[in-house]
Amino acid sequence: MMVALILLSLLSLTGSLFYIVATALTYQFFTPQRTTRLESLPAVSILVPVCGLEARAWQNWSSLCEQDYPVYEVLFGVQDPSDPAIPVLKAICQTYPHRARWYLCQRICGLNRKASNVAQLFTHARYGVIVETDSDVRVRPHYLATLVQPLADPQVGVVTCGYIDHHPRRLGAAFLAMGRCLDFIPSVLVARFLDRGLRFAIGPTVLLRREVLETIGGFEIALNRIGEDYQLGYAAWRAGYRVELSSYILDNDCADESFLKAVQRELRWCRSIRANRGNQYFGMVFMFGTVYSALLWGLFPTPWTLSVFLGVQGLRWLQAIMSMVLMGTPRLLLWLWLLPLRDVMSFLIWLGGCFGNRIYWRGRWLRVYRHGQLQEIVKDSQDS
Repeated sequence: MMVALILLSLLSLTGSLFYIVATALTYQFFTPQRTTRLESLPAVSILVPVCGLEARAWQNWSSLCEQDYPVYEVLFGVQDPSDPAIPVLKAICQTYPHRARWYLCQRICGLNRKASNVAQLFTHARYGVIVETDSDVRVRPHYLATLVQPLADPQVGVVTCGYIDHHPRRLGAAFLAMGRCLDFIPSVLVARFLDRGLRFAIGPTVLLRREVLETIGGFEIALNRIGEDYQLGYAAWRAGYRVELSSYILDNDCADESFLKAVQRELRWCRSIRANRGNQYFGMVFMFGTVYSALLWGLFPTPWTLSVFLGVQGLRWLQAIMSMVLMGTPRLLLWLWLLPLRDVMSFLIWLGGCFGNRIYWRGRWLRVYRHGQLQEIVKDSQDS
């Protein structure tokens, strides 16, 4: 029992330290600072892989076509000729004829269908800066202008940004939004601090200079791997380019996500992160201070453990509120009551990500191996 007491005390302490460091780094990053600005904005090609029709697809896709930006194009790619998104894509292209085009990308080049789609779209891109973005994000008119600013530094080859559902309406959407706002983006900032820069990119927006993309082997490097955003950023870092995190936070629409689907999605992410990041994934064990302090107080109910529990909880709530305010998601404050459940589920999902390699992605069961390598599971072999 003494070992358990010491271990939970230490883990509560490291969890508290994570909350303090995450709060400080979040404040530092999202507080406006003077930066070098581009004298002229480069022409941009936005590539949008589409699979199915989201409920607010028109609003999402039209927002990409209404940027306060001088020269850019938006290319949509769809694989299935019977995809229900095609009529909407045609309407988008008719509404913005000088801005948007759509293509049928039927060739299946690998197990990562998204990377296959984007690789085919890239052959139609005209400009020197490429932005890959998901089809379920909605952007504001200054999105592109903000995203390209880090390119003022010629060493920056990749720019990426965080994403949150700014207006969650259901439990599943709020669950995902809180995880991204309170855990995911702060943990990215912590990794950026510890590694003295990012060594990966995060979806659902990745900007790359064309020459960088061609140097690392194009989108083809992710055709049979999970997490093409991670793969692109990591390959660019290894090639000697900087990966920069933009202060722009995407509005990722998760309104139709159920709680169960949200948990399944995060479990897939965890197993994907473990495959790509290796042993660094297990370092996340120090993030769950509220869970450890609750176990400490529950197993060893004394005034001292109660004070530890209350102190850790206070730090977590402060970090949560600061993150929501600094990232411009005040509506998430209405879901603060969900925080205890969010923390417990985050720990359990992380624990589930420590084991197994099976994921469910876009209607298919896949196995993910080291460095994100994918293998499709045959239906009659789903026994593990």
